[in-house]
Amino acid sequence: MTLSARNLLFKGGIILSFLCLVICAAASIRTIPVYSLMEPEIARRSGGFFQAIVGKYFSARLLAVHCGILAMVVYSFFSIILTYYFFEKTQSPEILFVVFFALSFSVEALRLILPLGQVHVMPSLYPLMASRVLLFARHFGIFSLFAASLYAVGYESQRQRNVIMLIAVTALVIALGVPIDTEAWDSSLNMITGYVPIFRLIEAGTFLITTVSFFIAAWSRSSREFIFIGIGAILAFLGRTILLTADAWAILPFALAFLIAGTWIVCTYLHKIYLWL
Repeated sequence: MTLSARNLLFKGGIILSFLCLVICAAASIRTIPVYSLMEPEIARRSGGFFQAIVGKYFSARLLAVHCGILAMVVYSFFSIILTYYFFEKTQSPEILFVVFFALSFSVEALRLILPLGQVHVMPSLYPLMASRVLLFARHFGIFSLFAASLYAVGYESQRQRNVIMLIAVTALVIALGVPIDTEAWDSSLNMITGYVPIFRLIEAGTFLITTVSFFIAAWSRSSREFIFIGIGAILAFLGRTILLTADAWAILPFALAFLIAGTWIVCTYLHKIYLWL
């Protein structure tokens, strides 16, 4: 993919994330007042290893979930802008997929359709469609970071379009095949979905392979920068995992710090590697 074509995708990502940010900000006016009414209706606490620990000591607060969603959308918008600024003239096959990973967080604004449903009467089809788009974006994002690690170990950069298509089709198949309960939602404003253990295993395996691939790249390409990129990927994965299920104030600052620091480390060391090429 040429630099001009890649930069067009960057600009498209900036526009999409900005629109999600505007939607999120506008929805806040209507949704924040209803959270106190919704909290008694929470079907279950959100899952996950970190959430299981936090849930023992802190109560669920939907306003904290709202702020976490807003923070992810803001993160997506500014991280893509900064990536475009620093990589506009730098050819790096990995950075496009890092941007896709960051862009996936802007779609988290769709979680606000649940509190909006408390304000406006809407058919169950809307939250169902929003949940499937969310599932698509989340898996597209995590597979994109995995693809970035494949390019780090030497996959041919000329096949970027094929890789993007494969990731999109895989994420779409997952999103369309997962059963979703439109009548129940958890404390992180996520609809209750099926096959949760299976997809957690898939995400854990993707996380492990991605990290190992970056470390292998450090050895095969004799570049210690990839070690730091692998560490950054670990932090970004941890931040992502926590933020998608966080429902308490106490955990949000740590999750955001992990996500931002991880993304910054990955982009900084990728820029060092490709700056003079």
